[in-house]
Amino acid sequence: MRLFLDTANPDQIRTAASWGILDGVTTNPTLMAREGREPRELVREIARWVSGPISVETTSLDAEGMIQEAREFVGWAPNVVVKVPMTPEGLRAVVALRGEGIRTNVTLVFTPVQALLAAKAGATFVSPFVGRLDDIGHVGMDTVRQAVEILRRYGFPTQVLAASLRHPLHVLEAARAGADIATMPFATMEQLFRHPLTDQGLERFLADWRRLQAELSSRTAAPAGGS
Repeated sequence: MRLFLDTANPDQIRTAASWGILDGVTTNPTLMAREGREPRELVREIARWVSGPISVETTSLDAEGMIQEAREFVGWAPNVVVKVPMTPEGLRAVVALRGEGIRTNVTLVFTPVQALLAAKAGATFVSPFVGRLDDIGHVGMDTVRQAVEILRRYGFPTQVLAASLRHPLHVLEAARAGADIATMPFATMEQLFRHPLTDQGLERFLADWRRLQAELSSRTAAPAGGS
């Protein structure tokens, strides 16, 4: 399973890339606006650190507008993927963009049937939102599981990108569900490294090593015995 960051912050992306585990980035208009920068230049900076897919979302509501935006976005960096919403107009855009060889990510997916429609339209990625479903009393990960099952059963090449992941357990469950990709905020990716026993074990190893070094130093400094 590939791990993506859901952010448009270059510092976070650069840090995650340095860990050697970052496979791509997803953005949306909210994340872009948070950075307060010109989107094209921001995406180009992100592409300096990420060779995998970078999702950039359209803001038009009609297919023609989405298609025009998509053509512009893919000129920003060679690894840009165009995000479009799960609407009839969005799927119209997906069909047209597929014909032009432009990769797409259908976002705001909340049911397995929506994932199926996106796959039938030819989406490269489909993004079920887990956390937002949890917020309204549904089991968001069930949508991921069922989307994976349906798309694999019928041989669709569309990849399931588990989105709106908010904590490490979401990432674990996405992996167990067979999601191709999990995208998450920087803070969640940081948490994947953490476990109290890891911290305790490291502290003990280092303490034992320091004690050994002190003993060796003490032996070296001790005066030689008399004749």
